Amino acid sequence: MSLKHIQIEVAYATPERQQIIPVRVVEGATVAECIAQSKITRYFPEIDLEQQKVGIWSKAVKLEHQPREGDRIEIYRPLIADPKAIRRQRAERAKDDGRADPVTGGRRREQTR
Repeated sequence: MSLKHIQIEVAYATPERQQIIPVRVVEGATVAECIAQSKITRYFPEIDLEQQKVGIWSKAVKLEHQPREGDRIEIYRPLIADPKAIRRQRAERAKDDGRADPVTGGRRREQTR
């Protein structure tokens, strides 16, 4: 009895370049096994699956997840800054610049006459 195989892709990108590697794997393989079989670390040796998150079609999954036919496994780079902190800083600047209400932080409404 032969094993059934599925076709998936493994993707990783940096600001400078991206790599999408098609891989044929045994059905039931885990995300971690698919990434290893793709050999994507040849192109990006900095990938550290202990630290980086992975997903399938922009939805986070665990390394033990089993992809299906046609799935794209994505390896995500670590965030440089916390998005909440960046929004908070932007709102504070808007208040300081007078572009936002100092109490609510919302946009100032134009006075109508």
